[in-house]
Amino acid sequence: MGEDRPRGKAEGRALIEALRRWAFSLRRDAHAVWLAARDPRTPLAAKLLGLAVAAYALSPIDLIPDFIPVLGYLDDLILVPLGLWLAIRMIPEQVMDDHRAAAEAAARRPVSKVAAGAVILIWLAFAVGGGMLLARHLRLG
Repeated sequence: MGEDRPRGKAEGRALIEALRRWAFSLRRDAHAVWLAARDPRTPLAAKLLGLAVAAYALSPIDLIPDFIPVLGYLDDLILVPLGLWLAIRMIPEQVMDDHRAAAEAAARRPVSKVAAGAVILIWLAFAVGGGMLLARHLRLG
């Protein structure tokens, strides 16, 4: 029984690593489809589908909210990969290869934590300011 445990952990780590690679490839392909949809070498139908799929994949808003049990993640697990697969099939191979390389290079660039902190502070300032305006409005009304 003790021999099964390490193998199970190794298989679990392998599965997690495979899921990470799959998630990275989905993000990369969504970005690549977004870039390819703006490329003049891409046919119009592929551009329209590519823009729609990439915008949906990269958007924080879902067709089915994630808090709905099971159904909430179906769009992320089925619709996004299926839409990306269809868009990639419609985009010329050379165009897709060019933009996959660009998307992968962009994903490998370092992220600025200072810029992320600045954006968070700006949103926080807007939230506090909006809350103060709302509180003042409610007290006057």
